Amino acid sequence: MSIQDEIHAQIVSALKGAKFPINTPEELLAAMPQGAATTCEAGDVRLTAGDAGKLLKASDFPFKSAQEVADVILERAGL
Repeated sequence: MSIQDEIHAQIVSALKGAKFPINTPEELLAAMPQGAATTCEAGDVRLTAGDAGKLLKASDFPFKSAQEVADVILERAGL
């Protein structure tokens, strides 16, 4: 599994209990198991939910699925 695939899977897993749609950055952080401190790691890549949140724009919301959240974060992070 590539680093990108591993991080993607970790984001989706972290949001498995979230209720969608998620309409705001605050709702997204609240849906993460450890809030902004939730961390995904693979290889030499380490990404916290707080860092990932800085990559998002107001126009990205609402998110309809964990898959969509992971796709946007990975694209913006350049992974």
